[in-house]
Amino acid sequence: MSAESTPEPGIPGETGSTGPRHRAKGRRRKPRGNRRKGLLVTAWVAGGILVLGGTGAGYVYFKLNGNLKSVDIDQALGTDRPTKADNGSENILVLGSDTRSGSNQKLGGGADDGSARSDTAMIVHVYKGHKKASVVSIPRDTLIDRPECTDTDGDTHDAATDVMFNSAYTTGGATCAVKTVESITDLRMDHYLEVDFSGFQKLIDELGGVKVTTSQAINDPDSHLDLTAGTHKLTGEQALGLVRTRHGVGDGSDLGRIQLQQAFIKALVEQIKDVGVFTNPKKLYDLADTATKAVTTDSDLGSVNSLMSFANGLKGIGPKHMNMVTMPVQYDQADANRVLVDDTKAQQVWTALKNDNPIPKSATTGTATGQANGVVSAP
Repeated sequence: MSAESTPEPGIPGETGSTGPRHRAKGRRRKPRGNRRKGLLVTAWVAGGILVLGGTGAGYVYFKLNGNLKSVDIDQALGTDRPTKADNGSENILVLGSDTRSGSNQKLGGGADDGSARSDTAMIVHVYKGHKKASVVSIPRDTLIDRPECTDTDGDTHDAATDVMFNSAYTTGGATCAVKTVESITDLRMDHYLEVDFSGFQKLIDELGGVKVTTSQAINDPDSHLDLTAGTHKLTGEQALGLVRTRHGVGDGSDLGRIQLQQAFIKALVEQIKDVGVFTNPKKLYDLADTATKAVTTDSDLGSVNSLMSFANGLKGIGPKHMNMVTMPVQYDQADANRVLVDDTKAQQVWTALKNDNPIPKSATTGTATGQANGVVSAP
């Protein structure tokens, strides 16, 4: 089916079941309190480094280049992976990480044990021509079969059945997260981008805040967020609270939080062009310095030149050309804190992306939603 004849991308519909799903089995974990969340959206923010140049450009380049961290995912995963697409599209796995040390430990609470979690995961599919994108959020509470994987230290981790999706990152870091996503979707991840939530908070502050409108009051002590209904210019701390809040909106599930994250991303992308980073050299440098310190990339993006080229290819994608959905899931009847992949509908999503087509509306109609759509929007 061609892109012209494929239905326009849809949005998640109401809760209901129309397709087969993975069967839940075994004992479920008890729900955990006070989840620590990170958000990862700075593929577009990184576009700020595009206009660096002129006097001092050499120093700036080496300074920013030294900030970047990268992982050689291709080397770790080898050749047993889905085939790269030949239609001009790209897939980027974007993760939000919560490293349990340093400033992240202070923001998230808990022990400074140096461990890490990733509770935000998005597949960004950039269509041929780089004029539009589809973003598919993967709920961290999804029960999946995790494949065997080898991390960047060369350690092999056994496969596991019926485990939470975010266990992949906790078990083997970026490479196991990529391996798991590729196993679920049969899509090759061309790039990997990770941002920790302390860096996210600082980025929002350096951007001067982000305006959002809330259709209802949001009060969640767990994420330290207290907003009245109306329009707000969120500080970095408030923005972090918004993308972490779970119990303050919708049905209290991870799916509701994903809907808030998606709305916030659109508001952020809409406002980046209005904050003056391209005409204010100091603001531009501060933003680029923070962004490059906050991100970890795959080795192909592990230099300023590569990241600049990558960001340049994304800067034309505005919120009107971004379709954001959640991987089709249904609530686990055995445990309300878990969700199960709706296999039939999820396959519609992966097939559309593999063929560089829009996601059909039918793929996300009748799936679990979280009931928080429309709570947050750009003013």
